[in-house]
Amino acid sequence: MSELITALGLVLVFEGVLYALVPGGMKNVMRSAIETPDQTLRTAGLVAAAIGLFLVWIIRG
Repeated sequence: MSELITALGLVLVFEGVLYALVPGGMKNVMRSAIETPDQTLRTAGLVAAAIGLFLVWIIRG
């Protein structure tokens, strides 16, 4: 459970750094996401999740 909390904390750190360093760029990313079709976002999310799962499997394996 502590590893899950650590992973969530790292996600927040990375997101926070992006918002702090390039807030305008993050607004553009959000604008782009709103204009992107749902199916494209869904596919990108599934691909990102699969890559993340693969990386965890490699590191933990």
